Amino acid sequence: MISPKQFPQDQGFDQSLALIQEGYRFIRNRVERLESNIFEAHFFGKKVICMNGAEAAKLFYDPEKFQRKGATPKRIEKSFLGVNSIQAMDGQPHLERKQLLMSLMSTSQAKQMGDMVAEQWETLIPYWEEQSKMVLFDEAKLLLCRVACKWTGVPIHEDQVREKSDDFIHMVDSFGAIGTRHWKGRFARRKTEEWITSLVRDVRNGHLKVDEQSAIYQISFLKYKNGDILSDQIAGKDLITIMKSVVAVSIFITFAALALHEHPQMIPLLKSNNQLFLENFAQEVRRYYPFAPFISAKVKNDFEWKNYHFKEGMLVVLDLYGTNHDPNLWVNPDKFEPERFMHCHENFYKFIPQGAGDPAKGHRCSGEEITVEIIKATIEFLVNRISFHVPKQDLSYKLSRLPSLPKSGFIISNVKGKTISN
Repeated sequence: MISPKQFPQDQGFDQSLALIQEGYRFIRNRVERLESNIFEAHFFGKKVICMNGAEAAKLFYDPEKFQRKGATPKRIEKSFLGVNSIQAMDGQPHLERKQLLMSLMSTSQAKQMGDMVAEQWETLIPYWEEQSKMVLFDEAKLLLCRVACKWTGVPIHEDQVREKSDDFIHMVDSFGAIGTRHWKGRFARRKTEEWITSLVRDVRNGHLKVDEQSAIYQISFLKYKNGDILSDQIAGKDLITIMKSVVAVSIFITFAALALHEHPQMIPLLKSNNQLFLENFAQEVRRYYPFAPFISAKVKNDFEWKNYHFKEGMLVVLDLYGTNHDPNLWVNPDKFEPERFMHCHENFYKFIPQGAGDPAKGHRCSGEEITVEIIKATIEFLVNRISFHVPKQDLSYKLSRLPSLPKSGFIISNVKGKTISN
């Protein structure tokens, strides 16, 4: 019998500080230095196995080998994900709740979301024309909060939109945060859960009448196959997961605008109503720019893979950003090239900006199609429905910040609407 190999090990007793300093590049840097797609590291005194690449992603999303329960740090559960959220579930209960979310995020629903976003952008043109400058990220999170509420059936007054959109973004921004950013996310999570849970309770007792096809109604009355119904709190968390994910696309929108600014030679193709190029451009935004950095899971039972021994309870982290920039998977991975998707066949484990695996069965994000349609609708708006100036500003973004965003939020000025004929 061949003895299991030792995991390659990173230098130093603990890599917590390096993780904070390097952010999205932490795993990729060590993959290159150790010349291995798998290695052992230590975070806050705890041993962790880090993995990168399509083969690792396929292994990581095998439900027979890995579980999500207990794999996420409590600080992230209490701010970003929510305690007992669907992302931390496994097995049949996870599958039943996931199937409901997938039914709410079908291709037709994604198209509907894209149309709603396009209509909302259109209504903003007169207001933008009167302003000296606008911050696109701020405008996007407000717009997407309105859309998320309308689409899910959650009632909201216009004077609440800014507060609620900020709360959703604070939750997203808390993912890799310490200090003030973390506590903002935690406070926002608590406020939002109280708000949405009360609405779920009102739907259930008949005090709030909503469309029976809406997400809030469907989630409020979801039953497991054994007849059990979700608690008010858990139903609220599932609804928040959907809404938060929609508002988080404001990050991708900001990077899409940056891509247009950095690659103006691509704008004529986008103006020509070339839907295939528009799709590829949106997908390249998701691949190239930083969004989700990595994801964690725990080993369910002892097993061996490539002669490495994975012990039950071991914490394993999969590199999402690094896999999307892996030179073994992508030609010129550090260049923005939408054309690459002309020849990129669907692969659940190679292109993983929002998780890997089959979204209908596993833990990959249910809302990827919605994300793409929102990005496409926004790109079409920016190139075909308005003209604008991009003033001098700091458009840099740091890969050490989790999540990352252009520092200025992408400022535009001198906005003018275009007629449809133009």
